[in-house]
Amino acid sequence: MHGAQPIPQSLLQKLQEIEPDASFTGSLPRVQSSSGVLYFAKQGSVHEQAQYVGEAESLNAIEAAAPGLAPTVLSSGVLDSGLPYSISQYKTLSRLSAKAADILAKRMATELHVKSSPHGFGFRIPTYCGVTRLNNGWFQRWDQCYAAMVGDLVSQLQKKGSHQNLCKKADIIVNNVIPRLLGPLEIKPVILHGDLWSGNAGLDESAGQPIVFDPASYYGHNEVDLSIARIFGGFPDSFFTTYHKYLPKTEPTNQYDLRMDLYELFHYLNHTLMFGGHYADSADRKMNRLISFVADMN
Repeated sequence: MHGAQPIPQSLLQKLQEIEPDASFTGSLPRVQSSSGVLYFAKQGSVHEQAQYVGEAESLNAIEAAAPGLAPTVLSSGVLDSGLPYSISQYKTLSRLSAKAADILAKRMATELHVKSSPHGFGFRIPTYCGVTRLNNGWFQRWDQCYAAMVGDLVSQLQKKGSHQNLCKKADIIVNNVIPRLLGPLEIKPVILHGDLWSGNAGLDESAGQPIVFDPASYYGHNEVDLSIARIFGGFPDSFFTTYHKYLPKTEPTNQYDLRMDLYELFHYLNHTLMFGGHYADSADRKMNRLISFVADMN
């Protein structure tokens, strides 16, 4: 994702603010100080300012809820040149083991998904799920927040001029399905990773503990963070069992699988927006099931 490049002078200055007496070697993103500390340092383009800010704020929110579960952001912002940058802890990662996945599930259920927001559902600034901008904002109701998120994806698909039939069905999801399934839920807005698939989680080899990264955070229904993990695999069944051992499924539990379909739909629509192809077919199947369920409720 990040190709190696020399350390720019402007970024060196930021590193020296962290360790004033150190010298630094290496190339981006892996930088080592003369004290032996490793840093993950990156610099983006002017057009990536919002993306960098959103990622840093997401990591900070996760750190506040569950210390050590995500790399600590040590410095971030915009350089005088207008280029965004970020410096965080460097983590040597390996694949998430079954044991580490269970530890992650427990920490999510007992720490991450306990941190609530006094402002409601959403997030104060835009974040990015992959390359897709999520406008966010604050909502007092979860169904309104999630409807806005799905509606935003649909608007972006419409602007591309593709998948018009899919967009028409998505309008039914926004106007009929989301209010029916999510409106009655009695839940608190908790901080989410927002893009928790196996490629965004790993084992910190030095600490022997699970770690998550590349978040697209916002405050929402805790069950959302389990949805993309179900789509792409990489998490053992025990991850979900352990999670719900500490944080039971939201009532009504008999609609849990339907909620998972609804939350997975967001990621299928996002992948349709980014990549097209078979993701549109998967989104269509999810919507057919959800629309049929609501029709049967009427």
